[in-house]
Amino acid sequence: MAEYDKPAPFPDPFVGKPYWDGGKEGKLMLPRCTSCSKTHFYPRSMCPHCGRDTIEWFEASGYGFLHTFAVQHRGVGAWTKEVPYVTAFIDLMEGDRVFTVLRGVDPLKPEEIRIGAKCRIEWDQAGEDTFMPYWRVVEE
Repeated sequence: MAEYDKPAPFPDPFVGKPYWDGGKEGKLMLPRCTSCSKTHFYPRSMCPHCGRDTIEWFEASGYGFLHTFAVQHRGVGAWTKEVPYVTAFIDLMEGDRVFTVLRGVDPLKPEEIRIGAKCRIEWDQAGEDTFMPYWRVVEE
């Protein structure tokens, strides 16, 4: 395995633990409020929709659709050697939106990147126990 050289978080051992543990297994785990039934991301101890603390975790599909994107022509740190690359917002099948670096597209041909394209999550090992999520456009 090549060494991961991008910024990586120090996973929160409390609120986001199921999310990061899911990444180790290649699963997308999301929080959902049992009071209002809404999924939310990023992980929090209280529902941002209704304010209750009735959060459960579930295994999500790991699929979504490209909401929007931007081609990055500058980078900081280890991202400098990646330019140009594409960042994007993905609308999850489960109803929330996440920000990512998008794979499976050519940043030099943005006219070929299709809003609404189906995407799936993939995880890169970023440390002994940390896996970073990225999203990839997949064939439909």
